[in-house]
Parts: sequence; structure tokens; C-alpha cells
Amino acid sequence: METKFKDFLNEQMKDPEFRREYEALEIEDAIIQAFINARKYSGLTQKQLSEKTGITQPDISKLENGNANPSIRTLKRLADAMGMKLKVEFLPA
Repeated sequence: METKFKDFLNEQMKDPEFRREYEALEIEDAIIQAFINARKYSGLTQKQLSEKTGITQPDISKLENGNANPSIRTLKRLADAMGMKLKVEFLPA
């Protein structure tokens, strides 16, 4: 991260409302990145994953771009199609 942006972000993080929103997005970004990494690791294209799950390729693209909110059921379906196991954890704050 560029220093100017880090300074700006640190200043913004002092606002509790901003911090909550930023941290909420951080979780979504982590899920999206984990999904993309899993798909690539499994060697599947979006189209191939679509064919295996019955979820349309445009919907898979929306998931990867953060323009959709998948249910746990959908994430499990995607994990199964990639030959993976879905794991959700609750960790101490």
C-alpha cells in the first residue's frame, strides 16, 4: 500500500462507523479471494464450474466480482464441484 493511502486509511479507521464497514468488506473480500483461489487451484474455468454446478457462468462471474451474495448452500455446492470442502469458522474478536 502506498504510504499516503495508508495514512489516509489509518485516519479514516478512527471513525467507528467507517471501521465497521471496512471490516465487513474485508470479510467479503477474503471469501471472494478464497473462492477464486479454489477455482483456479481446481483447474476449472468459470464455464467448467458452471457446467458442474448448474450455476450460470455470469452468476459465477458476479460472485467473483463481489456483485452477488452467495448463500452457504451455494458455497457448499461450489466447493463440492471443485472437489473441496467448505469450512466456516467463528474466531474470537
